Amino acid sequence: MINKVSDSYKSISKAAEGLFKDKGSKFMAFAYPIKNEEEAKLIVANLRKEYHDARHHCYAYRINPENPIYRVNDDGEPSGTAGKPIYGQILSNDLYDIIVVVVRYFGGTLLGTSGLINAYRVATSDCIINSVVVEKIIETNFEISFPYDKMNQVMKIIKEENINIKKQDFNLDCFMVLSVRKSILNKVTDRFEKIEQLNLNYL
Repeated sequence: MINKVSDSYKSISKAAEGLFKDKGSKFMAFAYPIKNEEEAKLIVANLRKEYHDARHHCYAYRINPENPIYRVNDDGEPSGTAGKPIYGQILSNDLYDIIVVVVRYFGGTLLGTSGLINAYRVATSDCIINSVVVEKIIETNFEISFPYDKMNQVMKIIKEENINIKKQDFNLDCFMVLSVRKSILNKVTDRFEKIEQLNLNYL
């Protein structure tokens, strides 16, 4: 169970939407899978442009399960009433590599602090419920080089350990970039390092 926790995590496979209405205000939630902060900024910028007439574009994201980075933004709403409830739903669903942006159209009636928190939380929850949640594996890349006569030994390990070949180049020597799930990295590299004349480097 420890290995499973250390090299797998939950995310979403594609964009999803959610909606919540209260006293004339409309809260439109948009979730996207992301890999970095640059993607998050681009998504927010695009939604600001698309829904330029909305009052607020609040968001939260969390990326990188190995070294988590997160951010919350209230975009003019009272502090703690928008970004935090959005982020709270990301946390309670244990999701990574995701951004949720909630676009608010003001309906003319103030909702108060508790009303706002509830609105952003429910809109985000609806969006996540509509998402396709998937399990992703944390993989580690490394490269190996070896003489041709070691090919059979190398391919045997690759097949038995279900290793992904990311890149290969066969010139004077053989060169491969391989990817393996983090939990079996040490086991796999130990096997490769027992092959004579094979060089292994971590990327």
